[in-house]
Amino acid sequence: MSNQTVETVSSGADRAKVVLAIAAVVAGVVGFYLLGQQPTIVRVGAVLAGLLVGAGIAWMSGPGQRFFAFAKDSWAEVRRVVWPTRKETTQVTLIVFAFVVAMALFLWLVDKSLEWALYDLILGWRA
Repeated sequence: MSNQTVETVSSGADRAKVVLAIAAVVAGVVGFYLLGQQPTIVRVGAVLAGLLVGAGIAWMSGPGQRFFAFAKDSWAEVRRVVWPTRKETTQVTLIVFAFVVAMALFLWLVDKSLEWALYDLILGWRA
């Protein structure tokens, strides 16, 4: 079990900022649908504007700053990962495919053996 604690928004100002950030994102999405007669670029701009305004408002709140710090640390961690080479990826993929084929053949043989034993030897239904 994990000993992590769940952080809640405790300040009234932080709650208001989070609600405003969510409202800005929702307003952008609603604007996308209300601007149905406008060109697509205007509609997408409404969504992007809502996301940017929401992110800006969230940045000013305590939970938002903690979230962005977490995202920054996560991105730094991803950059430290040693990714496999193309050759390694191809080799592992081929091994997985070979294993899948081998398991399929094994399970088919087991199925046919049980079918033969059950239907032909025990029950005698095929004749």
